[in-house]
Amino acid sequence: MLRALEVFGVLPSKAATSSTSHITAVVAHPVVTDLTVCISSSTVPPSTCELDPRIWHRVEKDLYLYTSQQRAWLYVALANEEELVAEDLLVMDIEVGERKPSSDHSWESRPGGIWVLRSKFTGKIDQAVTEVDVLFGVDAVDPRPQWTLMRSSLQLNANPKVPNARLSVLRGRVKPRPDTWAALRVREDGKFKILQISDTHMVTGVGVCKDAIDAHGNDLPESEADPLTVQFIGKVLDVEKPDLVILTGDQLHHNIPDSQSALFKVVAPIIERSIPFAAVFGNHDSEGIHALPRAAQMSILENLPFSLCESGPEQVDGIGNFYLQVLAPAPSQLPLSTLYFLDSHGQIPSLIHNPDYEPIKQSQIDWFVNASQVQRSAREKDDNNNRFYMSLAFLHIPLPEFGYRRLSIRNGHRREPTESPSFNSCFYDALVKGGISALGCGHDHVNDFCALLPQQTQQDGDQTPQPGPWLCYGGGSGFGGYCSFGGKRFHRRTRVWELDTNTGCLKTWKRVEYATDRINELMLVENGTVIDSPGEEVEGKRCIIG
Repeated sequence: MLRALEVFGVLPSKAATSSTSHITAVVAHPVVTDLTVCISSSTVPPSTCELDPRIWHRVEKDLYLYTSQQRAWLYVALANEEELVAEDLLVMDIEVGERKPSSDHSWESRPGGIWVLRSKFTGKIDQAVTEVDVLFGVDAVDPRPQWTLMRSSLQLNANPKVPNARLSVLRGRVKPRPDTWAALRVREDGKFKILQISDTHMVTGVGVCKDAIDAHGNDLPESEADPLTVQFIGKVLDVEKPDLVILTGDQLHHNIPDSQSALFKVVAPIIERSIPFAAVFGNHDSEGIHALPRAAQMSILENLPFSLCESGPEQVDGIGNFYLQVLAPAPSQLPLSTLYFLDSHGQIPSLIHNPDYEPIKQSQIDWFVNASQVQRSAREKDDNNNRFYMSLAFLHIPLPEFGYRRLSIRNGHRREPTESPSFNSCFYDALVKGGISALGCGHDHVNDFCALLPQQTQQDGDQTPQPGPWLCYGGGSGFGGYCSFGGKRFHRRTRVWELDTNTGCLKTWKRVEYATDRINELMLVENGTVIDSPGEEVEGKRCIIG
């Protein structure tokens, strides 16, 4: 994406809200003075694009999506607003098509079927084009404020099976992200609802779904995947009307050529409904030679409307280790819940397991332990007005404890083996000590259970059995990812979490394709305490968290 202007936010250090204060520097704004498309061999530098790099900036997306012997790039000419004079021509409008948009001779032709309308600088840039971007696919969307996605695709004689390139245009100054991203707050009845959406597996273009079934479980033929995912997410959002959406990884499929186009499709239904959202990354999100790295994807997410995503501390391993707090109804600043988010990294070579994954790193555990201790100390100091307090954590790849054989599954199903790190870094024990009520994950698409490990005695001499936290899978929601195992197909699903801070209760249920009611509703916490589960001492090593 070509960013002609970056709006930087100044973030407070973990205030007890979901919002962040943004201070926008008053700076001159670049404006677009021209654009062109340059086509070259994939192995030879573009001889036709000997453009002045001080003026022309390349949008780093091959318009053929790396499927052709040729490469095509969009170049945008930029000028600084402060340096403009009356004779300078600015791009005021852009159209794409075979013919000139009108009889007005002011329209100028550019390669790829692009037509630009330019006029002299009048002292204002409010109506001028200030940024141009490229998205791909007939199902592409642009949820960014002030951006307009062109309906017609660029005319490049590309392979019809390749998602088509479309211009998206920003006019005028970038308006600063409003400081009205209100704090996350429980409702007046003390409740707060979270929708967990996992494993959407969006691609560049519509994708293919190979294992859908109808309401009766009958196999359906192959179909376009991403439109079905968007439709399913939209239906669940409309039914549940959550206070927060949490994306728990693998938003994107692996090896896709344009991460931005796919990522926009995931969040667009949420933004359209003005619902705050947060996200963690999965192992597939940044896989592939053309995939955007996690830092770049997080930068995109952070700047979207209603996003509460954060990159997290630089000294902590991974991208997206952060927490959000849910406050009491306004105007109170009393926190009633903390939601923790962690990067569970990706796949690693291993002689022990195949596949195998990186464990939660020690820097992440240290960060979590410190953060949870700070929150607990603050509650003890303020006495929390005798209100119940519940905390949850979310990541993508399940901890090894999800695969323990003596795990007590109280709800849902284990339909496939748990894929988790072979090395147990003992993050589960930190969750216990941190008072986490439940941990939600994704990754194994057809697992959707909630379970408890048998009670364990704390290692610090306290002989009181310590229950929890609950270990819950979200289930796969995306039609582009697998939803079958052992020759049997299953419906896509999402998980809902509802906190009641008045009664100290936490319950969960699932929303499943075709089902009109809640599925597998389960009470996890009562009177602020994790509901216990009978069982034997669990297999696997236990760790001491200092």
